[in-house]
Amino acid sequence: MSKAKPTTARGVASLLSSGTPGEYSAGQGLFLIVKGKGSGSWMHRYQMQGKRKRLGLGSAADVSLADARALVAEHRAQIAQGIDPLEARKQDQQAEVAKVVTFDEVAADYIASQRPGWKSAKHAQQWKNTLATYVSPVIGNLAPAEITTEHVLKILTPIWNTKKETASRVRNRIELVLNAAKARKLRTGENVAAWRGHLELLLTNHKRNNRRHHPALPWQQIPEFWQVLSRENDISAKAVQLTILTGLRTREVLEAHRSEFDLQAGTWTVPAERMKAGKEHRVPLSRAAIEVLEGLPVFSSGLLFEGRSAGRPVSNMAMLMKLRRMDERKQAADGTGWRDELGQVITAHGFRSTFRDWAAESTGFENIVVEQALAHTIGNAVEAAYRRGDLLERRRELMEAWAGYVTSSPAGSVVRLRERAAV
Repeated sequence: MSKAKPTTARGVASLLSSGTPGEYSAGQGLFLIVKGKGSGSWMHRYQMQGKRKRLGLGSAADVSLADARALVAEHRAQIAQGIDPLEARKQDQQAEVAKVVTFDEVAADYIASQRPGWKSAKHAQQWKNTLATYVSPVIGNLAPAEITTEHVLKILTPIWNTKKETASRVRNRIELVLNAAKARKLRTGENVAAWRGHLELLLTNHKRNNRRHHPALPWQQIPEFWQVLSRENDISAKAVQLTILTGLRTREVLEAHRSEFDLQAGTWTVPAERMKAGKEHRVPLSRAAIEVLEGLPVFSSGLLFEGRSAGRPVSNMAMLMKLRRMDERKQAADGTGWRDELGQVITAHGFRSTFRDWAAESTGFENIVVEQALAHTIGNAVEAAYRRGDLLERRRELMEAWAGYVTSSPAGSVVRLRERAAV
């Protein structure tokens, strides 16, 4: 083994020239690691809280003995202050990485990781669209660590009071992306897009009851509306009919497939991926609902309501435009139209509220039965009480009563059902 020591520049050169592998002490925990002829690197050995650690200082070809000693001196000063030089270096490296990765890149990675768990490709596209429209122009090219509350306010303030639902979604999506950035150690500290305890103090607090309103037809008018709707023979009208009779959401109806129905058993099983709560939902079919189903055309795709493009369902706009045209005709005829109590044109989703109000005001069915008919998530305590089943037969009675009321003659439609429905 060479007798040279790496305590001088000449000694370092001699050891590297000899190429004899080994670790040679230069004092103060500094070592020259020789791997072969002309190949060597510097290493700092030190102890931190009783643990031995090794920290590389770079190639001996690039880092001189003097520079290596200077680095060791810096490390010893850190150790004296209780700072681990190895951890400090990792943090510096993470900070450098954080400066390179942008918000848009973190957002793209987040969308890609979450996409498999989302119900549809449409949701992922909505994410991309809202970020591209409102967020990227302001912070898309910034590193997550550089984003401040002022940046978030610059994005949200122009739309907060004019596009409430969109603004709320934008804020939530920024918050989620910044949380993902923090999990990747691309930023530290509080989330500047958080609502509770932060943005709620800087922006108008739009309460829950100010969320999107779905105009609903007063339940007393549904028999009259049904009579008019029954004279419409297009596919959109049929979709509205099935929506009314089942109490389901529009997407659950429009994407329905014939394979989901058992008309002999009088049930429709909506798969979990199409339900808002993410759980399979059995729907008891009334006689009126079965009549609607039996009168539908058969498409090779198996869809109940196929649109103009083969294999694609009718869009939500089809039902909405159907209701708007019906409102326009009634408005022209009697000046009232098909409106809710605030004078707004009714929506397909609003029929769920119509059904809910009818059940509460005109029947004796238990609330749990109505809530399950609407596929609402039920609290744990209530679920425990009814854990033996999904109340299918009780819901069948409810939906048959609802269908009987909906399809009754408008002149005698206001029928009290409490005594008949009570058990």
